Amino acid sequence: MDDSTRGAPRLLAVRLDSAGDVLVCGPAIRAMAAAGEVDVLAGPAGADAARLLPGVREVHVWTCPWIVADAPSTDAASIDAVVASLSAGYDHAVVFTSFHQSALPTALVLRLAGVDRVTAYSEDYPGSLLDDRVAPLGDVPEAERALHLAARAGFALPADDDGRLRVRLGRPPQALDRSRFVVVHPGTSAPARAWDPDRWRTCVQALTAAGRRVLVSGSPSERDLTAYVAGDDGVDLGGRTTLAELAELLSRADALVVANTGPAHLAAATGTPVVSLFAPTVPLRRWAPYGVPLAVLGDQHAPCRGTRAVQCPVPGHPCLGSVTPDDVVEALEDLLRETSGSRSTNPPPTKDEVTA
Repeated sequence: MDDSTRGAPRLLAVRLDSAGDVLVCGPAIRAMAAAGEVDVLAGPAGADAARLLPGVREVHVWTCPWIVADAPSTDAASIDAVVASLSAGYDHAVVFTSFHQSALPTALVLRLAGVDRVTAYSEDYPGSLLDDRVAPLGDVPEAERALHLAARAGFALPADDDGRLRVRLGRPPQALDRSRFVVVHPGTSAPARAWDPDRWRTCVQALTAAGRRVLVSGSPSERDLTAYVAGDDGVDLGGRTTLAELAELLSRADALVVANTGPAHLAAATGTPVVSLFAPTVPLRRWAPYGVPLAVLGDQHAPCRGTRAVQCPVPGHPCLGSVTPDDVVEALEDLLRETSGSRSTNPPPTKDEVTA
């Protein structure tokens, strides 16, 4: 702890699900960091994203059995372990949740860990679990929903903070604006949000034919997909970038082409325009990439609208099935024209540069 933060309140931001969920809490966490030292309690899928957020000091990781998919059993040993990890003492915790999640079980764990004050959205009577019970907001972007909760907890952004998503980058901005390429990210965490791999592959071919250099990103588990999508036209980076390296890559890109999944929010956090193939299983207004130039493709009135489905419930996947590779190329070109085009004509980074 340096002298400037010595004696500052110890604060805990809680967001226990995916990387995208954590990234949209970034402005709210910066508001907390303006008032004290902030640690984050995150799930395993969101921990790396939490480590990239400005203002975060330390990240605790917990596989929460009432939040994560494929949830583990709830037992005394697992609860005791997370309570022990938080026992250093926090003055105030803010529990960030999506509209369909309850903060109250998590609040109970925080009480057992001795947290002095707990703030969360809750429709249900919290008893002594919450000090600040905040009525849930309606249909607003998730970043604004989180900021509203932080404000109700007493934390405001500094006057010079515009409230957009941000991440810490490992290279200075002047070294990041030299290349010209687009990134295509074909993977998703939920199959219901995915576009057909054959269309992704054809899309890469069409973008290349339109004069774009295409880098295809993905996690280690998506290497087969990224290799297929890249084909002979794109540069396959599947499994070759950490989340931090992907953030650096996106900060140098002209744009990202992606479905509704975590890297869309990572692009928003680097100020990179997004072409979003958005399946409306969750509301676009809440979950669209926040605060960046955006082109949205996909039928937002398809029958899957608002179902939160993991597997597509409608034969033919109509929400994205109507989108063609030519639609993507046209949307990208229009988006880049509207945002004054690309940054330069220098070549993009090589695979070795990205993974160095």
